[in-house]
Amino acid sequence: MARSTADPPPGALPLPVRGDRGGRRQSERRRPARYCYVLDVDEELARGLDLRMRLVARPMATARVEEISPGEFDLVPLLAQLRGGLGLLLVDGVVALDVQVGDRIASELIGAGDVLAPWTNDDDVVLLASETFSRALVRTRIAVLDEAFADGIRPWPQIVHALLRRAVRRTMELNVHRAATCHPRADARIALLLWHLAERWGIVEREGILVPLPLTHRLIGQLVGAERPSVSHALGRLSSAGLVTRKSNGLVLHGTAAHHMACLVQRADEGTGQP
Repeated sequence: MARSTADPPPGALPLPVRGDRGGRRQSERRRPARYCYVLDVDEELARGLDLRMRLVARPMATARVEEISPGEFDLVPLLAQLRGGLGLLLVDGVVALDVQVGDRIASELIGAGDVLAPWTNDDDVVLLASETFSRALVRTRIAVLDEAFADGIRPWPQIVHALLRRAVRRTMELNVHRAATCHPRADARIALLLWHLAERWGIVEREGILVPLPLTHRLIGQLVGAERPSVSHALGRLSSAGLVTRKSNGLVLHGTAAHHMACLVQRADEGTGQP
């Protein structure tokens, strides 16, 4: 897919950034912003346009792009750039959103095509305190679909409709994630999570389906609601059953999701002495 970038307008100054939890300055995480034609880097947004409309819309759908190195970064400065725009579009990469309530953290993975927007207003009443942190798992690019972008694409509501469909899709994927991680057994939760991630990021290989994500035991625990030692033991059980193996570039799923669940149920019955 073709990608096009252009230099920032003359005299443009970098926006101020804030430090992250690790104490490293955001300038070490974020590179100078560039600009891109969004319809070039996200072709799906242009599918509702015929060729003539696409040629006209292409230069109007221009957005500032921030490149983020792996590690923690602060979403607040990026969200502040929207100024009434549509949201932050992940052009490529993977980001873990961590939400902390008390001493517990739950995580969500977002990737290319997902859109983030401010989730609170200054006048919102907050009864349950929470904090949100973001980590780029790999080098990531985020397009800022600000108010100027929204004004530029006003003649083509098909683009806005496509972004709205993605917001709905992300909600449904979160619901699947929640259902998959409600299982009482940690190994079943992890297996179901990996199959859920494989639907989006999986690569079919000869020996199985590779999930090429840097999933640490800590991150898996935050994704399925389990402590790190439980994750290590559960992955050990999945490995000994020949269901999941680790490679240098990710985890490999062997068989099918139904086969995994059948094996896990059988092993649970054998462990409890049930017929």
